[in-house]
Amino acid sequence: MGNCQAIDNASLVIQNPTTGKSERLYSNISAAEVMKLNPGHYVALLLTTTLYSSRPPSVSEVTSKEKKADGDVIKKVQQQPLRITRIKLLRPTESLTVGHIYRLVTTQGMLL
Repeated sequence: MGNCQAIDNASLVIQNPTTGKSERLYSNISAAEVMKLNPGHYVALLLTTTLYSSRPPSVSEVTSKEKKADGDVIKKVQQQPLRITRIKLLRPTESLTVGHIYRLVTTQGMLL
């Protein structure tokens, strides 16, 4: 008992945001092999994901209106959390190691 999460550390995850699927591998693989299997994609190491919940309202946020009993209209701003994800693009010579999460990035989405 107690080894439930040991399998998570003994695998690597490759996320494909275009299809929404995640693939779990249980051994190291080179970035070049992953790029051959997924043409038109780079491989990136997922470093951190930070969720900011409180921020000042912006123009792009959704607003809704509510009517009070006396007929006044109140505007409500619905703040949506802001998610910032830091990634590191891998060279084809680098390898994907067990215990990390990787994400496929389209070559069209990368303007370096």
